[in-house]
Amino acid sequence: MPSTVLKKRPEPTDSSRRGFACKTILFNCNCHSFDEVERQLQKAIRCSITQARQFSHEVHTKGSAVVYTGHKERCEAVAMVLEDIGLVVKVSE
Repeated sequence: MPSTVLKKRPEPTDSSRRGFACKTILFNCNCHSFDEVERQLQKAIRCSITQARQFSHEVHTKGSAVVYTGHKERCEAVAMVLEDIGLVVKVSE
């Protein structure tokens, strides 16, 4: 009796096919304290205070930072939490 060989489908190499094409970008607005931004980042992306401080410093010095990359729905949810206190955010594909 011949054995059946199942071939694995090759994994897509393009990240957009896997649903991770979106990113949440936080912009510097000079209207919130570092503490406010860091607390909101911790809430939005569930990161440590250390990671939140790294993001807030990058936003402050470079003008923006990608704070989350993932599925579009999750990026939009992260953006909504950040916008709750008036932070300037954009979800980009």
